[in-house]
Amino acid sequence: MANGIDSLKHEHVFLGADHERNERKVWLVIALTASMMVAEIVAGSIFGSMALTADGWHMSTHAGAMLISALAYMYARRNARNPRYTFGTGKLGDLAGFASAVVLALVALFIAWESFVRLANPVAIDFDQAILVAVVGLAVNLLSAWLLRDDHDHHHGGHHGHHGHHGHHGSHAHAGDRAHGGTEDNNLRAAYLHVLADALTSVLAIAALILGRLYGWNALDPIMGIVGGIVIARWSFGLVRATSCVLLDAQPDDGDLAGRIRKLMETPDDTVMDLHVWQLGPGHNAAIVSVATTAPKAPSSYKEKLSAIPGLSHVTVEVTALG
Repeated sequence: MANGIDSLKHEHVFLGADHERNERKVWLVIALTASMMVAEIVAGSIFGSMALTADGWHMSTHAGAMLISALAYMYARRNARNPRYTFGTGKLGDLAGFASAVVLALVALFIAWESFVRLANPVAIDFDQAILVAVVGLAVNLLSAWLLRDDHDHHHGGHHGHHGHHGHHGSHAHAGDRAHGGTEDNNLRAAYLHVLADALTSVLAIAALILGRLYGWNALDPIMGIVGGIVIARWSFGLVRATSCVLLDAQPDDGDLAGRIRKLMETPDDTVMDLHVWQLGPGHNAAIVSVATTAPKAPSSYKEKLSAIPGLSHVTVEVTALG
């Protein structure tokens, strides 16, 4: 009896398939960014370069934002089996991504505001030095973006399930670590957008500075800053929308997952009366299905039907007999 019960026990670890790899990536980029930040601040202080010093402190804001992502990865991994978290810590990355998106929006607002101020009160620009700083910053950002790219190198695993009773016949099904639709890691995406935002500002700055140096168009530098702020704000809004949908348990944008569940479950005898679908973490979805039927079947038969849908990591089926 004890062995039978043990075989039905399961864990609620719903981290992304590449969780640890992505965590290492973010820590590596933080080390790279922090090293560059210190080098620019020290060099700027020694050589009296305000451009170097300012860029160094600017990089510190992105390093701080990426620290949110890194700490979220670490906490989620360490508490993945903590029973306090009913459905695991898979959504912690989305919470961190939401926070990072807010920081990104503030960065966009700051860049746009500083550009407006600069446009109203022009200052002399040391073009050669500023271009050098922007090129070095761009090189670091491109390397960081390459490190943080999400290549969706997912791993594959098996699946298992168990039966239970919840007033009626109940069943839980647990797919393994196989990641399919809805696998995007919003925590990694947030870190990626931070370095991409920095790279964008560097590219726009280089273009504006070169044109300013050649043709004396000094106003182009703050104008490019405003454009960059608008683009970054748009990225931030997209990230806020994606992460908030996960945090509020919206139905996953995963090829009409609810529709596929209904199609598999409903027959002339079986009708889905209630259905809840939400995301537990990257590549992991959950569903609660209530079925009314005139021909009740064993819970295992419903579980077998739903096992055809990849990425369903936690499924509860409630069966009510009619007549």
